[in-house]
Amino acid sequence: MSAATLTPERTTTPVRTYAPPPAPRPTRERLLSLDVFRGMTIAGMLLVNDPGTWSAIYPPLEHATWNGWTPTDLIFPFFLFIAGITTHLSLEARRARGDDEGALLRQVVRRGLLIFLVGLLVNGFPYFTWTSIDGIANPTFVERVVDRLHHWRIMGVLQRIGLAYMFSALLTFRTTLKQQVAILATLLFGYWFAMTLLPVPPNGFLGIDVLNAPPETLAAYFDRLLLDWGKYGNHLWVNSLTWDPEGPFSTVPAIGTAMLGVICGRWIKSPRPLSERVTGMFAVGSIAMMAGLMWNWSFPINKSLWTSSYVLFAAGMAAVALATCMWIIDEHRVTAWTKPFVIYGMNPLIAFAGSGVMARIIYSILKVDSDGKPIPLETWIYQTFYASWLEPRNASLLFAITFVLVWLGILWVLYRRRIFVKL
Repeated sequence: MSAATLTPERTTTPVRTYAPPPAPRPTRERLLSLDVFRGMTIAGMLLVNDPGTWSAIYPPLEHATWNGWTPTDLIFPFFLFIAGITTHLSLEARRARGDDEGALLRQVVRRGLLIFLVGLLVNGFPYFTWTSIDGIANPTFVERVVDRLHHWRIMGVLQRIGLAYMFSALLTFRTTLKQQVAILATLLFGYWFAMTLLPVPPNGFLGIDVLNAPPETLAAYFDRLLLDWGKYGNHLWVNSLTWDPEGPFSTVPAIGTAMLGVICGRWIKSPRPLSERVTGMFAVGSIAMMAGLMWNWSFPINKSLWTSSYVLFAAGMAAVALATCMWIIDEHRVTAWTKPFVIYGMNPLIAFAGSGVMARIIYSILKVDSDGKPIPLETWIYQTFYASWLEPRNASLLFAITFVLVWLGILWVLYRRRIFVKL
């Protein structure tokens, strides 16, 4: 027997190598509380904007006459604050997907201008003057359109939201946290110095001496300079005609409110445990509230002027309110009550713009006959179904609640059909 037959045959078995499975992509955290908080804010806007009668309103549902604040005065800055948070989260999510920086910038500018345009169109609706016109006994439709153009309010809530969103996003687009804090301090202290230390044309009084006279402030001067075009018409707030609560100059500190939201968004986006983020928002929000109350001694909290003290105080309140929602909803999962606010929060633009158009129609345009004279449809509904059996303030409040519920039904239909309007 040969050696060859004694040697066992060697066989080679290929070695299989297995690549480790790819690490799972981190899931994007979805905080339900953000939608709920935004929805609560929008529902609150409708509640305070649409009472049965403006002559019978519970004090917390009215704006402060001038200095000071009520819960109603917190609704608008709360919305700007949450807009800043979601702006940061949205831009960071798009960056993570690899979106081009130029495309992000174009989206910010486009969205801000479109929000401004929607607000402008809501202000002008129905694009003709439906009441009598001074100096014209029987105006034609063309004369009504021209008169409307001459008195079309340019600024407004949506316009301020669009501008504050756009400029806060641009100012924080590629800046560090320290740079953002420096920009914010410049806006707030600069506005304070301008409103109190500069002489106000044409009389030359120092701003601090006329802070309690709405038509005499520096903000009112810029409102008239930019929006009152003399013989071409007045484009200011119709309830004052001498200043605008959403005027151009007072929009500058409103940008700061949105920037504080962006800074809060950075904290919410951090990888820290949720409980730590909630605790931090409670702490910093409380400090901001206290700082705003202390600043109030020299620059009073005032929504119409959007004073720097108001910016800090309202943003601190917003941080604490949102932290409360996060603690209840996202940390302890108490969510049974949230659905109506989620529905409002998913379609804020439709809710605000659509309700504004509806209010213009029923409060001003549509008339019905009552005892031989025409009255607005809203007045007839209020008097017939609410004031006929309730005390005036309760009747007015119930009408406002009904208005909110009607829009909840409209938004629920859109929600069920997955129709969400985003610019």
